[in-house]
Amino acid sequence: AFYCSNMLVMALELAAGDQAYGDMASKFFEHFIAITDAMNSFGGTGLWDESDGFYYDQLSNQGSSIPLRVRSLVGLIPLLAVEILEEEAIERLPGFSKRMRWFLDHRRELAQHISYRKNAEGKGLYLLSVPSKERLLKVVTCLLNEEEFLAPHGVRSLSKIHASAPYVFYVGHTPYSVTYCPADSNTEFFGGNSNWRGPIWFPINYLLIEALERYYHFYGDEFRVPCPAVSPEPITLKEAAQELARRLSAIFLPDADGRRACHGDGARYSTDAEWRDLVLFYEYFNGDDGAGLGASHQTGWTALVARCIQKSIESRRTTGS
Repeated sequence: AFYCSNMLVMALELAAGDQAYGDMASKFFEHFIAITDAMNSFGGTGLWDESDGFYYDQLSNQGSSIPLRVRSLVGLIPLLAVEILEEEAIERLPGFSKRMRWFLDHRRELAQHISYRKNAEGKGLYLLSVPSKERLLKVVTCLLNEEEFLAPHGVRSLSKIHASAPYVFYVGHTPYSVTYCPADSNTEFFGGNSNWRGPIWFPINYLLIEALERYYHFYGDEFRVPCPAVSPEPITLKEAAQELARRLSAIFLPDADGRRACHGDGARYSTDAEWRDLVLFYEYFNGDDGAGLGASHQTGWTALVARCIQKSIESRRTTGS
């Protein structure tokens, strides 16, 4: 769904100069809606678990489906599939506009996954997203819970509740478990790499920030979520995105003693004048203390911290803090 939404936006951009791309945009639009419907409705509730307010993987076997109730990034990634289409821009593409309106009029069972509203300037906006407004609230509430995903330095890849309550799955009489591991894995699976078992993985964190900003652009200040770590009162999705950017930035910014969380206990990087400004980027980070783990040269996606620091500075200027 995330892929389809990105391809849709690119096709619409190209269609502004070549109407032939309108057909491609229509295809990705319909694919996005079909995938969203399957994730939310197939077999009754799709991958959604209403009792937990979360998306789970499902294991299908001989006609039965078993939800794998591991509270991990698996349940947060559906948030990433979100795009906003401006009605004014769509109207400039008659081919795509015609097919989209036919779809909304004749496929009502699928059109329910599209939201529409006018913003403060009176411009019409269409929201394409996997979770509904109600489900978005439940998932983001989990994301912003420090007992679950929200860590001092970002969003953990696995909920901290699995530290005391590991998920256990039985194959016959053999149990297999998933336990919260904030740093290196406690098993040799996948070469001991545990970046989906608890650590903070930068690219997903950054995509979550962008997604929250898009949801805010559509829902505005009216939509608020609880985040006790930030405020006793519910906060906006824009404020939630700013808080995530601040926490990710804190991985690399020196504290009063010159220590950067990414360097862990390495005193050389905080006390030695020749070393303290040589910042290592790493691929993922400890879910509890932000220490860097693996691939210390990962200046690809981890360099997105520069954008997070910029966002944090801009938010402070806006609020005057």
